[in-house]
Amino acid sequence: MSKPTLTILAIPKPFSGHIGVIQRNAIRSWTKLRPRPEIYLFGEEEGVAEIAAELGIHTADIARNEFGTPILDDLMRRGCEFEHTPLVAYVNSDIILLQECLDAVVDIHERFSKFLAVAYRSNIDLTESLDFDGDGEMKLRREILPFGVPGDPTAIDIFIFPPNVYQEVPPFAIGRGWFDQWLIKEACRQQIPVVDITNVARAIHQNHEYAHIGGSLQAILSTEEGQRNLAFYGGEPHAFSLLNATHELLPDRTIRRDHFRRERAAVWNWFWTFLIRPTAGIRAKLGLNRHSL
Repeated sequence: MSKPTLTILAIPKPFSGHIGVIQRNAIRSWTKLRPRPEIYLFGEEEGVAEIAAELGIHTADIARNEFGTPILDDLMRRGCEFEHTPLVAYVNSDIILLQECLDAVVDIHERFSKFLAVAYRSNIDLTESLDFDGDGEMKLRREILPFGVPGDPTAIDIFIFPPNVYQEVPPFAIGRGWFDQWLIKEACRQQIPVVDITNVARAIHQNHEYAHIGGSLQAILSTEEGQRNLAFYGGEPHAFSLLNATHELLPDRTIRRDHFRRERAAVWNWFWTFLIRPTAGIRAKLGLNRHSL
């Protein structure tokens, strides 16, 4: 058996209802990567011990703030203590990863001794368990992924990096905003390449409700934890996102420096807002849809 190249860190929510189904899908997909990663699930939420025992993966405690929310600096510290692999990943527990993701970051590591790999997500609707020992992956690729909706550049769900990248980490409350964008900001501050692997491997996000944080992502940002995280981040919302990736991995496995990424996105948003979307009705009546232009 090949030696693992990746350690995955994750903090699952309780394994109940729909969120339990999609977290099982995600974590099972991680166990199918080859070489199989070391996987650590942090916390004592309902069902964590059971799935860890079922799949032969590790569990660990994590420090929490006064609200009971896990904090990022302890996750990073423990992750570096546990890892015995060249690469570490923090992955949200609703994200399915396929083999091309692991292959992509191994390719990047051959080029850069330090880097942060990120990806746009593809949002899919999935309410059933996928059998990754059977035809689950083929069903995912054939029937579900083609209908996925691209995520926003501020929605970041996977972070893969060598263990020496993050040395000093603020005590962000995980899941309460801004900590994910800070990870990009800090890599940019250190002038470490931030490599977008979307051309090769997306983060496959299974859509779900946000009842665990008050019903919406926006609601949590206005809480005390959200505002505290924003202060740790630097006070300027969305100053760093996937638009700040400095490089991109191409399908032929070459890595290209990505200049003016944010500026290109701003131009496209202007065209979409002021030219494409307002004229959609007229173009449809004239038969000038996207395929005929």
